[in-house]
Amino acid sequence: MAAKLSPKQLTLQSAVVPIYHGPLTPVAPSHGATLERLAVTVYEQPGDASRAVAREIAELIRSRAAIGKKTVLGLATGSTPVGVYDELIRLHREEGLSLASVVTFNLDEYWPIPPDALQSYHRFMREHLFDHVNIPLDAIHIPAGTLPREDVAAACLRYEEQIREAGGIDLQILGIGRTGHIGFNEPGSAVASRTRLITLDSVTRSDAASDFFGEWNVVRQAITMGVGSILDARRVVLMAFGEHKSAIVQKAVEEPPCNHVSASALQQHSDARFVLDRAAASRLTRFESPWLVATLESMGLSWTDALMRKAVIWLALRLQKPILKLTDEDYNEHGLQELLSKRGRAYNLNIDVFRALQSTITGWPGGKPGQPRRGAEADAPSSDHATGSNQFPKRVVVFSPHPDDDVISMGGTLIRLCEQGHQVHVAYQTSGNIAVWDDSADRHVDFVEEFCRAFGGGKAAGEIADRVRAFLHTKPAGAVDLPELQTIKGLIRRTEARAAARYSGVPPERIHFLELPFYETGRIRKKPIGPEDIAITVQLLEQVKPHQIYAAGDLSDPHGTHRVCLLAVMNALQELAARDWAKECELWLYRGAWQEWSPHEINMAVPLSPDEVERKRMAIFKHESQKDRALFPGPTDAREFWQRAEDRNRETARLYDKLGLPEYEAIEGFVLHRN
Repeated sequence: MAAKLSPKQLTLQSAVVPIYHGPLTPVAPSHGATLERLAVTVYEQPGDASRAVAREIAELIRSRAAIGKKTVLGLATGSTPVGVYDELIRLHREEGLSLASVVTFNLDEYWPIPPDALQSYHRFMREHLFDHVNIPLDAIHIPAGTLPREDVAAACLRYEEQIREAGGIDLQILGIGRTGHIGFNEPGSAVASRTRLITLDSVTRSDAASDFFGEWNVVRQAITMGVGSILDARRVVLMAFGEHKSAIVQKAVEEPPCNHVSASALQQHSDARFVLDRAAASRLTRFESPWLVATLESMGLSWTDALMRKAVIWLALRLQKPILKLTDEDYNEHGLQELLSKRGRAYNLNIDVFRALQSTITGWPGGKPGQPRRGAEADAPSSDHATGSNQFPKRVVVFSPHPDDDVISMGGTLIRLCEQGHQVHVAYQTSGNIAVWDDSADRHVDFVEEFCRAFGGGKAAGEIADRVRAFLHTKPAGAVDLPELQTIKGLIRRTEARAAARYSGVPPERIHFLELPFYETGRIRKKPIGPEDIAITVQLLEQVKPHQIYAAGDLSDPHGTHRVCLLAVMNALQELAARDWAKECELWLYRGAWQEWSPHEINMAVPLSPDEVERKRMAIFKHESQKDRALFPGPTDAREFWQRAEDRNRETARLYDKLGLPEYEAIEGFVLHRN
């Protein structure tokens, strides 16, 4: 079945998934009422932001070429600017954009590193831009990662000279690291710093660990343009996408400049701008708590039920008071006079929000027989409930991007759904094969060899084992695994996932391994989502015809897999929208190891008892290859996944308790997606 990308977007409170090439219209204009210290443009989707920046670059190239001048671009690497480069390639191929008049200077390069290494920025730029457009080779400049140490300083001085000889940078593209660095200007970099060799911060090395297949493989130094070099550019555009960038974006944009956050130096630039998606902008005051900026009416906003709930919960947590104890004075003294004036009395406002929050709590995530609505009070004045099918038991599909996301993110709810008699299917969307340690794979190869010796035969297995072992003994740091080794690692993840699902109560015939093609590159960087990925998802949904779907809405996954997997589900559902079963199907979004839904976002809260927390932990433990220390644990969090999950679920329960709701051991939260 051919899958089509629909002109549709999914907005999950502060999280946004790119689904189509729509109008490039910024959202939430500031109207001058912000705490932001420099220009900020926010788009609903990363794709919109990338295309807008690419078109800005294209206009600059064309306008300067028309008067016989070159365009000097400062370029960045990493996942953030890839969308810009993709759009420039499209403009070149489909709309005749010539880049023959462009001169480029890249921000940085690891040192030492050969230019053909998978992690080299020379290779990155070739693969993502230079090999696909007509920029002259002699107009491309990237710091050399192969220079002897004694030659680096002179090369850095020469790099600065080349920029000056080119006439200076017309437009500099930047990303931002979680430490606030631009280029590799780590915390403490001086505003006047120039191109130089720098030692990478531990956070930066941790963030780069996945690209190098382990932090121990990450090079410790890099050559980078300095903060002063960047500030010399005539125009600067810093791009940031995703919730994991939101905290540092807020610091760089709203707090005074400091050397600890090198991106904050852009406040001193006369033409610098941050271009964000809604997720990266979510911590900015005009999104996080707009009532502290100005009246909502003056900002073109209104007090929706969702925003009202967010404001009341914000106030209760800020004052450390249960919702029902908030007073008129509390609202007036903390920037919520406008809300109070709209509602009249704190008492009524408190009751409405309390009952809405209370109604999210349920021990029956699939609903009780004949009761499709869930929550503590069926008559609660809230629009947050699903109106799904009365069917009981329900057919349920739990999509798991990686082979352990199901039990990490919603293991308690998964067990509850199975125990309550629903027909639960689990669909593992990717193999997860890159996240297995080499020695773990070697141990499993050893088991197969011993198994074959014990029961006879196994010549082919022995040959594969010899080939894999020979590769492992000579494997360069950061190299892509042999196809046979990728298969072995995928089988390890598959058997672990099957064990965890069975333990949770899912029968073997309802365990599905989709192995979506976008993932199977053997590298951290994956292919874009394609029709094959969507068609596979469509086929499963048509087979099951679920009443409920659970999918990962954790868009802070630093490797991007969750985002792409959700995209596959959303586009499959869009294709199936006319089916009778799809019209009544509920889509619930869970979060994983990196973020949790805030109380004001949660539409369904499933409380867990101490025993259920223990059972969830044991299900996670079935994933032995991820136990003790996962290969890709995510940035700067040494806790194991089971610890993160338990801490997160307990914190959600603690917040509900602080707001005046019943006290539970733990809570798993879900957001209902609405068409």
